[in-house]
Formats: sequence, C-alpha cells, structure tokens
Amino acid sequence: MKILQSGIFKRTVKKLHPQEKQKLDEAILAIIEDTEIGELKVGDLAGTRVYKYKFNRQLSLLAYSYQEEEDELLLIAHGSHENFYRDLKR
Repeated sequence: MKILQSGIFKRTVKKLHPQEKQKLDEAILAIIEDTEIGELKVGDLAGTRVYKYKFNRQLSLLAYSYQEEEDELLLIAHGSHENFYRDLKR
C-alpha cells in the first residue's frame, strides 16, 4: 500500500509532541489494517473518511481517503474537532 500525505497533514504532524505522534502512528496503522474504519462523509466532503481517536482524553480526528484501484492511502488532515470540518472543506 502506498501512503501519501497532503501538505496540510505534513505541517500539522511536524508540530506534534512525540507522544501525540506515536498515538497518530497507531491510528494510521489501524486505518491500514481496515481502510473502512473511518466514518464516510457526504456532501462537500464526499469520498473522505474521518477516523476518531482519543489522546489524553481529547478527541482527535484524522481525515483520509483510500483509492482501492491504485492501493493508495492519502492522509489529508489531522487535528482536534474544533473547526476541523470547516478547515477540511478548504
């Protein structure tokens, strides 16, 4: 499986603490094992899935899309729930 990262995702991950990065890596591994684990979005975000997980009792969201034909996983965005979907639509 080929894993791609968007520019927004790369910039967000660069700012994470090591413990947060480790938890994010675990979430990515869970997505790799089951690409349909995230909630499929509709409307403006059609084709995008969002996987939710907790770190230090705070909800974190990871947006991704999976192209089965090319076997590619695109990591789009990561962050807290506040303004996540608004920023994702940009």
